[in-house]
Amino acid sequence: MSKALLMPLTPSTKSQNKTKKMLKAKKKLWSPLSERLLQTRTLSSTICGFLQNQQQYLSNSQLHSPFPFSSYNNNKKSQTSSSSGFSSQFLDFSGKSFCSAQSSEKINLRCWNCNAESQNAPFLVCESCTTIQPVDHSVDYFQLFDLEKKYEIEEDHNLQVKYQNWQKKLHPDLVHSKPEKEREFAAEQSARVIDAYRTLNNPLSRAIYILKLEGVNVNEEETVSEPELLAEIMEIREAVEEATDYQALKEIQSLMQEKLQDWSISFASALRGHRFEEAKNCIRRMTYYDRVNEEIVKRL
Repeated sequence: MSKALLMPLTPSTKSQNKTKKMLKAKKKLWSPLSERLLQTRTLSSTICGFLQNQQQYLSNSQLHSPFPFSSYNNNKKSQTSSSSGFSSQFLDFSGKSFCSAQSSEKINLRCWNCNAESQNAPFLVCESCTTIQPVDHSVDYFQLFDLEKKYEIEEDHNLQVKYQNWQKKLHPDLVHSKPEKEREFAAEQSARVIDAYRTLNNPLSRAIYILKLEGVNVNEEETVSEPELLAEIMEIREAVEEATDYQALKEIQSLMQEKLQDWSISFASALRGHRFEEAKNCIRRMTYYDRVNEEIVKRL
């Protein structure tokens, strides 16, 4: 064995070796990061460019193809384009598009019936021929009603009026004499608008839905282990069971609605601050109070 290998390292030698290792570590840390960022930008540009080219290709071939661009994402049998095998779900990461919003706006949908380009978003009904379009699942419930994606919904947004206006255009009874394809689209669009309205109109379901859009899943069946809350819920349930008249039940219901309102405000604050665990805790409490409220409604 070489004598050099057996010689102990001096402090200066150790220091030099440590410095060299730190420089190498920094180089390994930062250099690949810049390369990955460059690759990510390149991939994003490539995918967005592919989508635009795909849209142009399909627009030119729509007169000869039974699957226009506006419907191939929603085909029941396959979620991929029949011509390319490319899935729109590839770009769906927890409800957020991989391409920028600006890039996606450039991809204009066309009517499967008259080939007219969409003028408004969301594209549920063709403005030119009034034909109902297939469901586009990339459009969330807030976009359906032209709402900002936030928990609070002001009364002046007239959610119910917007819902009724959609049903006047999408209800299946309006297209009973149309081809089967459009009748199916009408049934799907109408059902989705109903679900969207019920979800956004209820504070608890709206809270769960908006967390889902943020990529946070909520287990609605998860139990609460806080002794104080459990004792409170048991007390309330006993009061509901022992209530003998309408007035007593209405008083308990009023109390539950107050608690739901308070925790809704707490949820909105947690959501704005991206404190998702706190937001989930608010939902768990809201769930308990909402269930008590349902029991009261059954007895009224």
